[in-house]
Amino acid sequence: MRTDQPVTPESFGEMFLNGKPEVIYEQCSNEFKELVSFQQFSELVESFNSNVESFHLESTSHLGFVTQYVWIDERKEKAISVAFDSSDIIQSLLIKPYNTFPEKDNTYSKNKYVMPINDEWFVFWGGTNEFINYHYLYESQRYAYDLVIMKEHVTYQDDPARNENYYAFGKEVTAPADGTVVKVVNNIADNIPGEMNEKEAAGNYVVIKHEHEEYSMLAHFKESSILVKEGEAVEQGQVIGLCGNSGNSSEAHIHFQVMDTQDLFNSKSLRIQFASGEEPIQGDFVTE
Repeated sequence: MRTDQPVTPESFGEMFLNGKPEVIYEQCSNEFKELVSFQQFSELVESFNSNVESFHLESTSHLGFVTQYVWIDERKEKAISVAFDSSDIIQSLLIKPYNTFPEKDNTYSKNKYVMPINDEWFVFWGGTNEFINYHYLYESQRYAYDLVIMKEHVTYQDDPARNENYYAFGKEVTAPADGTVVKVVNNIADNIPGEMNEKEAAGNYVVIKHEHEEYSMLAHFKESSILVKEGEAVEQGQVIGLCGNSGNSSEAHIHFQVMDTQDLFNSKSLRIQFASGEEPIQGDFVTE
């Protein structure tokens, strides 16, 4: 790791607030500098720091070849998401208002669930802010997880244009709790990696009804791989299909959420209470 860089992940919050913007800008990647001029960056820093007394580190996520750090101000009104590579070069930097829903964040599902997997998977999106979980701003998906399989910082081997080369593609997807299947879609074609089917956003999916009027939804199954039918009872851990790349999906992954109705678009997402007691977030490796 280079030692001549003046900004480190640990010092970034203080440097952003009290340091010189040119020091941070100089450490940004060339791609970043092509998008944002120094004058624009300097003005953004000055404006964003208005009425801020301090920033503290809220979360750290290891994402492949970069590590993302989310800093928030003392009033939890402003946030900075910054991604450093292994040489401490800043690859991305996002500053936005810090929108949260604390009452919802503190309300968990009544049932306890497990992750719908048999192997070790990686949380690509998950958590209680939009910087680590892009679903968070959408009430119907707020506490959803997107899971992939990652090895040596990547999710595929050889040609990335082939679904079969993604580690998650074709892996078993399991029921996260006992329940009854209430909805199955199984005939949506898998996408070519990098392309997405926005018209059929969930792709092939399963909705399971559980106790206490809670519903789990698992999406983006491989075409024709779902093994269960509507009305069928399932047990926690039972294989219900195979991971695919159908729907609004750019690569093979599992979308998993719990909600208060079976209506995907008019439901409210529930924060999942896991049987393990853990609360996985982006960057974590998880098993059942």
